[in-house]
Parts: sequence; C-alpha cells; structure tokens
Amino acid sequence: MKGLDVKEIAEKIDFHQQNGIEMGKITNDYPELTVEEAYEIQKLTIQKYMERNDPLIGWKMGLTSKAKQISMNVEEPIYGRLTESMELNEPVLHVKNLIHPKVEPEFAFIINKELKGGNVKPRDVWAAAEGVYLALEVIDSRYENFKFTLPDVVADNASSTKFVLGSQVFSPAYTLWDKVKVTMIKNGEKVQSGYGNAVLDHPVHSVVELTKMLNRDNLIVKPGMVVLVGGITEAVSVRAGDMLKVDYEGLDSLDLEVKE
Repeated sequence: MKGLDVKEIAEKIDFHQQNGIEMGKITNDYPELTVEEAYEIQKLTIQKYMERNDPLIGWKMGLTSKAKQISMNVEEPIYGRLTESMELNEPVLHVKNLIHPKVEPEFAFIINKELKGGNVKPRDVWAAAEGVYLALEVIDSRYENFKFTLPDVVADNASSTKFVLGSQVFSPAYTLWDKVKVTMIKNGEKVQSGYGNAVLDHPVHSVVELTKMLNRDNLIVKPGMVVLVGGITEAVSVRAGDMLKVDYEGLDSLDLEVKE
C-alpha cells in the first residue's frame, strides 16, 4: 500500500477510541483508502484490544437499512468487531470518555454452531442460533462532527462502542422478528419507531450477509459469539442525565440510564 501505513493508522485510531478524542477523517490524508484497507486497519486496531486481554466476542452489522445504504452509496452492509469490554454489565452508560454517543435498538443473535462460507442460507442461521436477545447498541464515531466516508467508518470499527443485552433470551422461533415494532422513548418523549424489517427486510438476512462478508476475509462466526444485526430505527443522540426506554412490542422493554 503506497504511502499507507495501516499499522500506524490503527495505532492512531486505537488511541482516539480509548481516550474519547475526536480525530480528522483518515481519507483527509489518504483519499485513495479502499474498504479492503480499512478492514485491515479495523483488524489491527482490534488486535490491540485483544493484546490488552479484551477478547473478541462477536460481530456487529452496520448500514443494514436500504435508506442508509443509498445515502452512503453502497450496495452492502459493513461489519465491525465486538470485544468483551464493549458489553455493559448493567443498563447504565457512562459518557465521560465518549465523543458524540448515539443509541440504536437492535436484536442480538447468539450463535452456538460455527457459521462460515459464502453459501449460508437463513435456515443455516436459524439452525445455529441458540437464542435472540433484545439489545441496544451505542455508536460513537471518533471522527469530527460524526462525518466520514465508507472506508473511514469501516476503519473505525463501524463506530462500535458499547452494547447491552436484555435479561430475557427468546427462542429464535418465538416471534416474527421482521414484524416486531420498536419504539424509543427519551426522557418520556417518543423519539423513534420502526419494525424489524428495517434490517435487510428480515434480521436473519443480516447474519447471512455477515457470514458471506467474513468469508471473503477467511473469517467465521464462532460458537458462543454475539451478532448485533443492525439498527431498527435511526440512532438517537444521548448525554448525561438522559433516560431511554425502548419498547419491543409483544416482547419486553429495555431501559438505559445515561450518566457522566
């Protein structure tokens, strides 16, 4: 890669992720940065987490809504990596070291059989899914003003920051996941709503796509991994003092308290 030191860029991104400090877009300095190079930077960045005894526990999908793909001028989602420290043990988000945190409602698939290859079908995902959790993901782009190109956001681990799972696990066959209505209430006021079909028409398709995309890089979904399938509504900005309540119709609701 001419003039592009992926290791050096990974170190820079890791520093900004760990310290919650804004940075300029990588493409300001490297306008030719490709998505493939960006995934290499992402991998090297997360290797630094792993070197700090923060193991990889799963994957997240981004740009899973058709509208978002059109706005970013892409034809497929993106993926990021989840590590142990990203999972909140209780529904409290501390924003002191975050830059511009936003929260989006998701479903999380827990996989108990290896998923790999380029020909995975929905039935393979259902056969491998141990359960589905209701989840909230906190995204926090490290870039100034939340502005970035596709390679930038991929390099920044798809803006991954934190996530929290509900207490209740649901059988994969419990409901029609694409028909679930989700409503986000912030400080008592309804701010977003949507349906499960916002995620690639059905959340299971997100896991199918993830497996195919990972296959290109000789990666797999391992047993025990969490897969966050993508936002069901637009992300909602939060700051210290906010209270979020997210209602998943017919299932349960999740609360998130935002503190300094």
